[in-house]
Amino acid sequence: MNERELVLAAKSGDFGAFNKLIAAHKDKIYGLAIKLSGNEQDAEDIIQDTFLKAIDRIDQFRMESAFGTWLYSIALNEARAHLAKRKKTDLKPLEEYLPKGHTSEESDHSELFDWKDPHTILENEELRQITNGAISRLPYVYKEAFVLRYIDGLSVKEVAELTGESDASTKSRILRARLALRDDISKIFEDKYGRKMPGIH
Repeated sequence: MNERELVLAAKSGDFGAFNKLIAAHKDKIYGLAIKLSGNEQDAEDIIQDTFLKAIDRIDQFRMESAFGTWLYSIALNEARAHLAKRKKTDLKPLEEYLPKGHTSEESDHSELFDWKDPHTILENEELRQITNGAISRLPYVYKEAFVLRYIDGLSVKEVAELTGESDASTKSRILRARLALRDDISKIFEDKYGRKMPGIH
C-alpha cells in the first residue's frame, strides 16, 4: 500500500495502517523532539502527545501535503506547548541572544561558521557533542528554526510554513541562530584548544 492508501485505510479505522504511517516517520519525529527538548523524557512525552493527536485528527488530514509534513506540524505544536509549560520566558527579544556587535541586519556571511554541510561537522564525535550542546542552549525560537533548516534539511520556505512565520522572519531567525552558535562554539573551542575552530573567523 502506498501512503495515500494507508491514509485512507487509517481514516476508515485501520489501526495497522496508521501504525505503518507512524513507523515511517517515528525516528525523524523523535530526532526533532530530542533536539528541541534536550532530554529523552520530554522527547518521549512530545512523541506520545503527537501520535495521540494524530490519531484523533486523522479524519482532518486532507492529503494536501505529505503525511510526514502533517505529522511534523503536529510535533512542532506539541513541542511548543510542552516546553511553554516548562519555560514561560522563552520569547525574550532575540537581540538579547545575539553575539555582541551583531544586529538583525547582519550581512557579513564571510564570518559565519559554515553550516552549509552540517553533516561534515557532525561526523566528528567531539565536534558533534560541542555543537549539540550549543544548540541545546539556544532559545527555543532559534533552536526550532536551526534544527528544521540545518539538521532536518528543510528549505527556508518549508520552515516558514511549518512554524507559521514569514520567509523574512524565518531567514532572520536562522541567521541569528548561526551567529549565536558560531559565538558559542568558537568560545568553547578557543577555551579548550587556545585557538579558533577552523571555519570560524
